Amino acid sequence: MSTFRFIPAFAWVAFCLSVLMPAAKADVKLPSIFSDHMVLQRGMKVPVWGMAAADEKVTVAFKGQIKTTTADKEGKWRIQLDPLEAGGPEQITISGTNSVTIRDVLIGDVWVGSGQSNMAGRTGGYARRDEELAKLKAAAPYPKLRLFKSGGRNVKWMTAEAKSINGFSALLFSFGSALQKELDVPVGLMVGAVGGTPSGYWLSMEAIEADGPCQEAIKAYVAKHSVEVLKKRYDKAVAKWEKAAAKAKEAGKRAPRKPRPFQTPGDLSNRRIGNLYRRFIRPLIPYGIKGVLWDQGESGTRVMELDQYTIMGALIKGWRNEWGQGEFPFLYIQKPSGGGVAWD
Repeated sequence: MSTFRFIPAFAWVAFCLSVLMPAAKADVKLPSIFSDHMVLQRGMKVPVWGMAAADEKVTVAFKGQIKTTTADKEGKWRIQLDPLEAGGPEQITISGTNSVTIRDVLIGDVWVGSGQSNMAGRTGGYARRDEELAKLKAAAPYPKLRLFKSGGRNVKWMTAEAKSINGFSALLFSFGSALQKELDVPVGLMVGAVGGTPSGYWLSMEAIEADGPCQEAIKAYVAKHSVEVLKKRYDKAVAKWEKAAAKAKEAGKRAPRKPRPFQTPGDLSNRRIGNLYRRFIRPLIPYGIKGVLWDQGESGTRVMELDQYTIMGALIKGWRNEWGQGEFPFLYIQKPSGGGVAWD
């Protein structure tokens, strides 16, 4: 005897829709670094990448070049444009199930600015105390200069006008405007910098693990720091804190901060290594660039006892390796932390 099973009406509707309607495809999407007013790097194969539906065909058309690829199972896709000559403005179109057009695209040299306060400091503030910078700002707009501030949500390229220059890196703007004038080609400037930050926050853990000098320094650090000694030192600090906290409580005052637990020598897992790299630099990779301008040093490394020379070697090699463009120029200013200058 057959058994009848009641199926609710909404279940029949859902079943029919799933059979009769084609699966919805995701729109082609690009990271925010690809936007109107951007600058593409001349003289090299330029990566363009984004997301689409899995296995979706994606076509990129620019200046007579038509490049086609297929998104992978995760929806990721990437193509490379053939080397380009300086010029513009142009427009680039990316097509899949939908079409995205990016307008006012220039071709020239693209530089990344990073580090701490002097790179993060805004033109508007510095120009109040610098006559030459004030003149540069007053000469805006700069039609062949474009600006990009990394680290925010939905950030876009900006034209170099009075308002955008005012809030942009003073150091990178003065560098880029002089460079654009001298070379007479478009220049794109991308900045990701935070005041008072150590260099250890600006490179990936993979860069430290792959760097020979860093690994040797870590081994040396581990060899002269035993867990037992660190634990005794920590226990002593906690006992001192407990007395101070009890005394503060009796006096109705706020207790001092409890000492942070010690870490096993050589263990970097609980440190903030790479947090600024992930926020400001990784989103720019592998965008085609000419080089990097770096200003940092007074906050040290914050990576155990690794010195600035060692960490910067790993950072530079790491960035170059992760960008995959070879040994692009890396220009940097290294400031002292007191004690005078290196030369008399």
